[in-house]
Formats: sequence, C-alpha cells, structure tokens
Amino acid sequence: MSEYLITAAEERKKGLTALYLDGEYAVSVDTVTLASFGCTAGKVITDEQLHELLAASNLHRAKEKALYLLEYRSRTRRELYDKLSPLFGEEAAETVLERLEDLGLVNDEAFARDYAEQLLERKHFSRERTAFELMKKGIDRDTIDTVLDEFETDPCEQIQALLSTKFARRLSTEKDRIRTVNALKAMGFHWQDIREAMELFTSG
Repeated sequence: MSEYLITAAEERKKGLTALYLDGEYAVSVDTVTLASFGCTAGKVITDEQLHELLAASNLHRAKEKALYLLEYRSRTRRELYDKLSPLFGEEAAETVLERLEDLGLVNDEAFARDYAEQLLERKHFSRERTAFELMKKGIDRDTIDTVLDEFETDPCEQIQALLSTKFARRLSTEKDRIRTVNALKAMGFHWQDIREAMELFTSG
C-alpha cells in the first residue's frame, strides 16, 4: 500500500483546500471534510485513506450543492443528478439524492403536480405540451399520466384564454392569424380545437 507525505494543505476559494503530497499538488478537497479526517501538513496518508477522503469530500460537496440549488426552486431527481454527477461522481450523487428523497426535499410527483398546474392553469398549455415539458424535467411517464389525470382541462377553453391574453394582438390580419395558429400547434393543440376556439372567440 502506497503512502504519501502531506507536505502542504492550502485553503482556496469556495471552501476547498489544495492538498500537496510529496511536494506536488495532488487534489483539492472540501475543507470541512479534510479537517474531520485530521489531515494536516507533516502527516502521512495511504492510498486507502486518500480514497476515503475524496469520497467523503465529494459526498459533502454534492450535498451542499444540492441544497444550494434547492434554495432557488424545487427540482426533479434527474435535474439534480445531471448537475451533481459530472462534478462529484455518480456514487455521491445517488447517495445525496436518496437522502434528500427520504427527507422529502426531492419529490418528483409533487414537483410534477406543481409544474403541471403552472403550465395548464396559468400558462394554458395543452395536455400534450405539458406532458412533454414534464418529460424534459425527467419525470417518468406513469407519474405524468397520474398527475395530468388530476386536472380537467378543455383544449378549446385553453386556446380561448390564450387568444384573449398572449395572442390578443395577433389576430387582426390573415398573416397574424396564421402565425397564431402555428404557435398554438407548437404548444401541442390540435387543428380542430384551434379552429373551433378561434371561431368561438371571433364570433363572441
């Protein structure tokens, strides 16, 4: 088993400490984790201890990063995994996410329900477009179907709401109307519902 002399431990920015082994820079680790391991200049560290130190450092940093991200908004499991795993490794990411799920800080079904409400009832997205946006966030199909079944939406009413708000100034000319139809199609609405909604809207 290889052993290394810790020749220096220099604190850097963002809570990291640069570790020098046998006179050469080796790695930067979490300062708090390093202190808990008692690794200071002049001590000897083995390969196994170094591996344990790095794993513990990655775990601590992954947890801090996840909590930092969650301060701004709720996120899905996959969103957090995609942020954490490239920086701290798959093992640390999975361990942190399991703990956050146990604590209720990460809950894909609750996220999907809140996000679906925002898209369907506030932005008046179609069911299909809402499902697509949830899939982009990493929500599985079964959860998406379960959540969307909780909402009763009429595509014609959704479109009319958009025509009276977002597209209110885009109906005066034929060119504007074509652009509006294309925009509604891009939002996941079917042509039959779009035509019916526009007829009702203009006749009203």
